Amino acid sequence: MNSDRPTCTSDGCRLKLLSYNIQVGITSTGYRDYFTHVWKHLLPHRNRHLNLVRIANIIREYDMVGLQELDSGSLRSGFVNHAEFLARMAQFPCWYDKTNRNWGRVARHSMGILSRYPCSGMSRHDLPGRVPGRGALVVRFGSNSDPLVVILVHLSLSRNARKQQIAFMSELVNGYEHVILMGDLNCGADSEEIELLLERTKLSLPYANLLTYPSWNPRVHLDYILVSDTIRIDDVRVVDYPLSDHLPIAMEVTVPRKILLPEGFEHKAA
Repeated sequence: MNSDRPTCTSDGCRLKLLSYNIQVGITSTGYRDYFTHVWKHLLPHRNRHLNLVRIANIIREYDMVGLQELDSGSLRSGFVNHAEFLARMAQFPCWYDKTNRNWGRVARHSMGILSRYPCSGMSRHDLPGRVPGRGALVVRFGSNSDPLVVILVHLSLSRNARKQQIAFMSELVNGYEHVILMGDLNCGADSEEIELLLERTKLSLPYANLLTYPSWNPRVHLDYILVSDTIRIDDVRVVDYPLSDHLPIAMEVTVPRKILLPEGFEHKAA
């Protein structure tokens, strides 16, 4: 791992971002795996741990990582909080998570943000929908008055539910000036839902047709990193890490230094 990142100069801070739906550590090589591996969503298995270690080795190259489809500590995960485990394995000093569906000892569906910067505040939100269990995790960095805000979401499979959730998300986004929104939105870049999100917010989608699903033969653009117009996009790409049923999306951005590093704070390389 590069010890000198994140890189901040007087002009701004360069951040490497990654959004990854890791399917609770389950690998998939074809649609048949949804049936033959269904038990892995409920019971522990050795290969899950090995796959999480592989994922940790990948995400350690990034500065802020949004992870969907984690477990926050239940039977199927061996009572291991995936966000905490991956943060420790990938040497992220800070991690934040939200449990979206709590099935007690059986499964605790969650999401998480890993960061090389400490946050200045955070909040957890349940998203609307007929079937509960979708959420948004909002983490603020820098000053309280003018923060950099990272919002992680995982939207529903239902189009009507996604529209409701995007309306809710838009209110969250519009409360801040500098926003990074990442996650599995479960709809294509040319969908009505994405059009609605872009109309209601200052987020931009300067790319399209970055195919992330299914990982073994990508045909659909489901995974996103969207940023406000105060954040410069330097690079964006899908990364060929087929350790889940999704491929991750990576983005390099430059943010104004003042919104990430509070006055008087010095970021020093390790």
